[in-house]
Amino acid sequence: MTSRTVTLLDVARAAGVSKSTVSDALQGSGRVAEATRDRVRAVAEELGYRPNSAARRLRRASTGAVGLHLPATATRLDYYMNLAFGAVERAQEDGLDMVLLAPSGVAGGRIASRVDGLLVIDPEPGDSAVPGLLDAGVPVVTGERYLGPATGPSGAVVCDNAASLTALLDHVTERGALHPALLAPSGSSAWATALRATAGSWGRAHGVTVTLRTVPFAATPAEAEAATRALLAADPAVDAVICAPDGSAPGVLRAAAALGRKIGASGASGASGASSACEASGGNGASDGNGRTGEGGRSEGGGPGRPGGTGAAVGLAGTGLLVASCVDGTATRGAEPPVTAVDLHPTAYGRACAELLCDILADRAAPDTVRRHSWSLETRASTGSPG
Repeated sequence: MTSRTVTLLDVARAAGVSKSTVSDALQGSGRVAEATRDRVRAVAEELGYRPNSAARRLRRASTGAVGLHLPATATRLDYYMNLAFGAVERAQEDGLDMVLLAPSGVAGGRIASRVDGLLVIDPEPGDSAVPGLLDAGVPVVTGERYLGPATGPSGAVVCDNAASLTALLDHVTERGALHPALLAPSGSSAWATALRATAGSWGRAHGVTVTLRTVPFAATPAEAEAATRALLAADPAVDAVICAPDGSAPGVLRAAAALGRKIGASGASGASGASSACEASGGNGASDGNGRTGEGGRSEGGGPGRPGGTGAAVGLAGTGLLVASCVDGTATRGAEPPVTAVDLHPTAYGRACAELLCDILADRAAPDTVRRHSWSLETRASTGSPG
């Protein structure tokens, strides 16, 4: 029996109660004993029951739609467009339309009258629209945690961003980098905050200074190029640049080419060819940047991760520069050379956010449920030996 064919009557028969009792238990209405309510919900979940969307809208006077709020810069970023497609696809499976909200947002009360629930992706405490959305009076799921004050519980789908940057830093040092740098995103979103904090904690744990340069949250390739030129001019010993913003990697490559730096040629010996992609679960990485998800972690900070006497010549024209990105996408895969990156699986991430919201609306999950989303490290020629 599939989830599309399970009915209230099927649940009632399996639970040994009446159809009306099942309806009351799943809606949280009526005079149903708590033990019975729990049993009915457990049976419904086991059978894969999903409420009929049309009937549910009639009973609850709901709109049959959910809202999606993205950062203001989302329309020009590959990551958010793929995320939105995934969210729309998953919402439609539960009979819900997706309404894309204007970046400026509207009053919470007006939103509540138009949608049954909200998805708020990468919420920034500085975004004036977010508090009203979180207080709109409908269930809310955030993509990454909201670090500002919130008035009520919200569900969330999160990635372990500390673990993903740790994996990148471990990878470039294994490829021979002695002086890594991070073009870190500005702002106070959970993603930006985690990356900046991890650069510091990883460096302290490994006895390596990770040079930090802050760029706009959605830095363009031109902005990344300018930042990289300034970085390498100020500190020519830098031999690995990890860029955070989606789509910014080509700018780093252009800056390196203009300065005569060889992409993928490590300044230290012992670097090997590109490794295969390693899968990582968002729940496994150490949040302080000291534990890497996947293989090849470094325990004592020895080896090429430690600064040494050979570092003085690294970073001059003609020497190697490793390049990697915190966000994979068309720009990293299509670059020349292709750029090592963390694949956040944005389409699947959008689906996961919409699925949690659908589950909360259908009483299949508690309003404050937090789920984790996995990522993978895709290693490419930008951190390998030159051809």
